[in-house]
Amino acid sequence: MKKGKIIKGIAGFYYVHDGRGKVYECKAKGVFRNRRVKPLVGDDAAFEVLSEAEGLGNIAEILPRRNALVRPAAANVDQALVIFAVKEPDPNLNLLDRFLVVMETEEIPCHVCFNKADLDRECGERLFEIYEKAGYPSHLFSTYTYTEEGLLELRRLLRGKTTVMAGPSGVGKSSLMNLLHPEAEMETGAVSEKIRRGRHTTRHTELFFLEEGTFLLDTPGFGSLELFGIPPEELRFYYPELVRLEGKCRFQGCVHGKEPDCAVKKALEEGAVGRERYENYLLLHEELKSKKRYGR
Repeated sequence: MKKGKIIKGIAGFYYVHDGRGKVYECKAKGVFRNRRVKPLVGDDAAFEVLSEAEGLGNIAEILPRRNALVRPAAANVDQALVIFAVKEPDPNLNLLDRFLVVMETEEIPCHVCFNKADLDRECGERLFEIYEKAGYPSHLFSTYTYTEEGLLELRRLLRGKTTVMAGPSGVGKSSLMNLLHPEAEMETGAVSEKIRRGRHTTRHTELFFLEEGTFLLDTPGFGSLELFGIPPEELRFYYPELVRLEGKCRFQGCVHGKEPDCAVKKALEEGAVGRERYENYLLLHEELKSKKRYGR
């Protein structure tokens, strides 16, 4: 029996990397269906080899997961690179904040990356400041002008970890993957001139082996993301800048809406909390309240 990591799943076949450079095409045994366990990209698996020459096998066991994401569907993620563009397409910060909340619920550290800085440096620096202030390590770059020094810094960030790279279509995820791992030969797509949104270029979730112990997970672009299972009164715990002010409001359990003497609203006035982030927090809070009210 061998052990490896699932790097791709297509049409019932799972491709398992043995950690040394060989990939086996495997089927999952029926026992997984009986247990309602679906193998995920990123899963560590025990598998039996059916043919060494042809690289065929059967997955016998999914090893215990550290975490599991629904969207993107992946397991055992150490960190996330959340990539949005400064322009083309314009950044949807509400969508970005939704993704960050989802990662916070799974306790997965996030790096916020803004690509295409060459298109509008001033806008990029403003976005960088918003998320640095919120408490997320932030990065501003352009894949078209990326220096070798910048790539070395990014490789250091990834080394020894399984990293999920996610964001909307057209923001440059595939271009960044091609820089980090040219062997991937990923299709890169232009942004639609008509609708100014990215064309989908990555069509399935796939894990790429960069070096020993280092994997980078590329995912299909997403244009929407719903939040589920978060009580509205707990949303504040998934905003790092609000967590820092917890207990400083006049009322215990303050959700930083209409309550008087709210430390968050005071920090907002002083510029210590970003207005965009706070306004998105209120919108998501109302959305979660509505779902709770109607049992969704």
